[in-house]
Amino acid sequence: MQLLKASAPGFERAFAAIVDDRRESDDDVAKDVASILADVRNRGDKALVQLTARFDQYTLDTPESWQIGPAEFAAAYEALESGLRDALDLAAKRITAYHEAQLPEDRDYTDAVGMRLGAKWLPVDAAGLYVPGGRAAYPSSLLMNAIPAKVAGVERIVAVSPTPGGKINPLVLAAAHVAGIDTLWRIGGAQAVAALAYGTGTIERVDVVTGPGNAWVAEAKRQLFGVVGIDMVAGPSEILVIADGTNDPDWIAADLLSQAEHDPSSQSILITDDADFALQVEDRVDVQAAMLATSKVARASWDAHGVIIVVDKIEDAIPLANRLAAEHVELAVDDPDALFAQLRHAGSVFLGRMTPEAVGDYLAGPNHVLPTGRRARFASGLSVLDFMKRTSFLSADDAALAAVGPAGIALAEAEGLPAHAKSIELRLQK
Repeated sequence: MQLLKASAPGFERAFAAIVDDRRESDDDVAKDVASILADVRNRGDKALVQLTARFDQYTLDTPESWQIGPAEFAAAYEALESGLRDALDLAAKRITAYHEAQLPEDRDYTDAVGMRLGAKWLPVDAAGLYVPGGRAAYPSSLLMNAIPAKVAGVERIVAVSPTPGGKINPLVLAAAHVAGIDTLWRIGGAQAVAALAYGTGTIERVDVVTGPGNAWVAEAKRQLFGVVGIDMVAGPSEILVIADGTNDPDWIAADLLSQAEHDPSSQSILITDDADFALQVEDRVDVQAAMLATSKVARASWDAHGVIIVVDKIEDAIPLANRLAAEHVELAVDDPDALFAQLRHAGSVFLGRMTPEAVGDYLAGPNHVLPTGRRARFASGLSVLDFMKRTSFLSADDAALAAVGPAGIALAEAEGLPAHAKSIELRLQK
């Protein structure tokens, strides 16, 4: 863990190194993924059988072994303890309500020259959702991916998830029931993304692939973008907590560890204006990490990538936050809105001392699939729009074409495209 003072010599160099640290896949991962994608494209099901046996120690040898369907989803849901069922239902209800408000409106109007213009929004035909199943299985991720697709109106929604040794978390199946998934395919990794993008003998191709995964999954999505739509190329989790010294250090330590426990490559950063508070949080991170069931992962993340920065005043944190463009940003201060007004780049922001990032991971409503690796400078979290596309339309009568046509001819001729000009000119001559 690095402890930095913004006023100290050498801070800018140290901070720039943190900003530029990608913590993502290397060239070897890219080469491995390219080989896997080519194998699935060329050999289809045969490649999936071999790769699944190799990476997940699971055999795809019968039609039933490939997939899990609605009956199994419903059984898993009914078998849950009632409190967990209620939690999944509440999460689904809140996520649905938030994403329904994102639905875009069609436009259809006539402008001043009499030309009809507009656009209509339509869902994609099919979506494939990646659900992690290796280091941890996340039913919350399935809800966060499936519900926006449902709200968008996607007709066919399938999921893929690795099932090491044939095992899968029953909570994932229960979440599939709540979200209305059609099928869950028992494949994972780059090969699963390839199957969704290219299609195989057994698995039908989709139009969009979304959902978080490891470095191989992220790299597969990056390489396949264009063959299939993707939500984003996501890297390791991140949290930035901006907190003054009046916070409870235990609360802030827990917030930092909530992301550190995801993966050894995750990053947790605290910026505070109180040096004593910084040391208290550092101490509480050490104490809490030792007691976590995820201690090994959280400790590795904090030791390798954890950062505490002490600034002169809390407002000084915002320029640093904008450079980091973090996935999650907590503003644990008395007046979070004042800081939020100046914050330009963040995946999702959590306002006030009583809004831990963890509540957003499950059931607050906004999506938890968010841009990482400074991509919040130009990208947004998963939304209904990731499962939709906009088609523009226009309609001109004689008068409308007469009003704009001559300018169109002039521009076409200037670009050296005479057929463009002719297609307008002939109509004007009529």
